Amino acid sequence: MKVKEQLRALHPYKPGKSAKQMQADYGVHSFVKLASNENLFGCSPCVMEGLRKEWNEHALYPDGGAVELRETIAETLHVKKEEILCGSGLDEVIQIISRTLLCQGDNIVTAGETFPQYRHHAVIEGCEVKEVPLQNGVYHLDEIAAVMNEKTKIIWICNPNNPTGTYVNDRKLREFMKQVHKETLVVIDEAYYEYVTAGDFPDTISLLKEYKNLLILRTFSKAYGLAAFRVGYAIGNETIIEKLNVVRLPFNVSSLAQKAAVLAWNDESFLQRTIRVNREGLQQYESFCKENEIRFYSSQTNFIFLPLDNAEEIYELCAQAGYIVRPFSNGVRITIGTSKQNEGVIAVLKQHFNNSRSRDEVHV
Repeated sequence: MKVKEQLRALHPYKPGKSAKQMQADYGVHSFVKLASNENLFGCSPCVMEGLRKEWNEHALYPDGGAVELRETIAETLHVKKEEILCGSGLDEVIQIISRTLLCQGDNIVTAGETFPQYRHHAVIEGCEVKEVPLQNGVYHLDEIAAVMNEKTKIIWICNPNNPTGTYVNDRKLREFMKQVHKETLVVIDEAYYEYVTAGDFPDTISLLKEYKNLLILRTFSKAYGLAAFRVGYAIGNETIIEKLNVVRLPFNVSSLAQKAAVLAWNDESFLQRTIRVNREGLQQYESFCKENEIRFYSSQTNFIFLPLDNAEEIYELCAQAGYIVRPFSNGVRITIGTSKQNEGVIAVLKQHFNNSRSRDEVHV
């Protein structure tokens, strides 16, 4: 059977191995998964309690417009519900955007080291992908501005960036937006927005009034701890949201997921605890790296990225100790866990770097 020619260069997404799969490979001990940036602290207890009490419409289709959820988000963010689109995770939202805007002959521009689904769906739609290398782990907006042209349909900016955890600040983003043609959509993927503590992080919601070609993505999969429910959303001009809804599949977010998202959204105290404990975990890693002169990217997310040339070796050492981390060609990404889990990974890293330095001293 003949499929699209461009699919020949693509492969299905391969998620990291689960704890159960790792046990089959390594045996002997349990595993802590620190590879997929999930919320290791779970979700608000209000979610499960609320679902047990209130949700029993198993035989009915979900609200196809996710009205209650959109109204809940809109009220807090001071936007209209018509300016919000909900999807089955941001993966589906990215797919919807790509299918809505991209045609053969178009191009997208993004970073070379960022969330791969931007590229994936552009290739499926037959588009050219222009990738600009990060600059010190951060999106290089000046270079992106230099390579975009009249055929650029979408500019994808993951902010904070996955996998580096770095961010583009407010000033740089505002300067960049002034250079983008009004027919080019700029998508700011803020999947880790809730974890941000930097004072100069962009206030993208305020930019929506000025730029109709701006779209903001956020999710319930990270800080809200609802990754299994698959709920993401886009915020943008009502006109583009309307067109995205044409492509969106009917009933794409389940009733269970919509209800869980509303319950999680309304538990601000849980969210704030998650943010606080996550920041404490990041400080554990940052203190260790500084004390041992190990390079790292300062993170505004729930993970930390160490630029290393032996990521696979680190992955194996962590796996042998019962921790699943995510190796990349240029480093390793570690999800922030509990204080004890962080200490466990740090102990593995410390032993590795101490052994490496000892070997280096012997060779000298």
